[in-house]
Amino acid sequence: MDKTILHLDLDTFYVSVERLINRELIHKPLLVGGTSDRGVVAACSYETRGFGVHSGMPMKMAKELCPEAVVIRGNAGTYSKHSDVVTDIIKEQVPVFEKSSIDEFYADLSGMDRFFGCYQYASELRRRIIKETGLPISFGLSVNKVVSKVATNEAKPNNQLKVDQGYEKPFLAPLSIKKIPMVGDKTYQTLRNLGLRKVKTVQEMPMDLMQRVLGANGGVIWKRANGIDHTPVIPFSERKSISTERTFDRDTIDVVKLRGILMAMTENLAYQLRRGERLTACITVKIRYSDFNTYSKQLRIPYTSADHILIPKILELFNRLYNRRLLVRLVGIRFSHLVQGNYQINLFDDTEEALNLYAAMDTIRERYGDNSIIRASAMGAKTIGRMHNPFNGQPPVVLAHRKQ
Repeated sequence: MDKTILHLDLDTFYVSVERLINRELIHKPLLVGGTSDRGVVAACSYETRGFGVHSGMPMKMAKELCPEAVVIRGNAGTYSKHSDVVTDIIKEQVPVFEKSSIDEFYADLSGMDRFFGCYQYASELRRRIIKETGLPISFGLSVNKVVSKVATNEAKPNNQLKVDQGYEKPFLAPLSIKKIPMVGDKTYQTLRNLGLRKVKTVQEMPMDLMQRVLGANGGVIWKRANGIDHTPVIPFSERKSISTERTFDRDTIDVVKLRGILMAMTENLAYQLRRGERLTACITVKIRYSDFNTYSKQLRIPYTSADHILIPKILELFNRLYNRRLLVRLVGIRFSHLVQGNYQINLFDDTEEALNLYAAMDTIRERYGDNSIIRASAMGAKTIGRMHNPFNGQPPVVLAHRKQ
């Protein structure tokens, strides 16, 4: 059966939410992110892009390029709530959908043409989202995820586009190679150095030539340039989670060490989120006492994968949960309500320095092992339970604790 894949993307999501809250911001150049000069741009309105502004750049540079821009420190909690409203609408309307990030969705409408026109159905869904949320949203519709995503980007802002089956290559051919998903700045520059500018040129090249230049990624890029993609829509489930727990060799009542091990576990799970490009919106802490009674508490939070946001929340839950003053046999942590996404959601309070620090820490972990770098305040965790250190027998790098 032929596939029909819908891609939905909320246009300049953070900016749109801010304009929904304050109508005076409509049509004004707007920057959302860290408000200090050392902050980073998390999102920018279309009005700023003509000045060369883009997300991820230092806020100081963005303000120099577009001095008339209004700067707002974002609120991740607010954005998460608006994202959940859109998710609930899509959940009601679509049999199978994937929430790939806080503002981006895929839906498999295959077979629905027997009962509805897929394009008409997608159009009605888009109109409902706009009417009930007040947020602009665009969509692309085609036979696969890659072509639909490109179609959405071509439809923006606040529009829709259908690519009929069999017209994938002609649709992609005149576009810049940078429009192909997976072609970042470095790959783009490599292809430009080879004289490649348009997707059509890649389509005309042998796939093995692309593979010689870019390795395995070259083959993937060639297939995407030719409109070939068999990636399935992964059904969204808020039950998706990652977790870890620790059973102690000896039951303990040492609260300092318990907090230390919770911090170490949180650091490790947060790193696993970032490595898998995931964000969590729900955290749970579990305690099992020496009498085998087990208790847990959970908390909904704005989407994040940042240690310095997650650790205080985990410790807050622990403080609310641990009130029996009994020996503890086991502690555990779970992150659930996972969506695909990167650290961008955490840029509102952070500086470029903080982002670089996370990148450096994760690079060390990638090379030497998950526990090769830890906070000083989590060092006590090594003396309790079964803490594995894969740092080739060497002591971990210690990151001095600093209040956020």
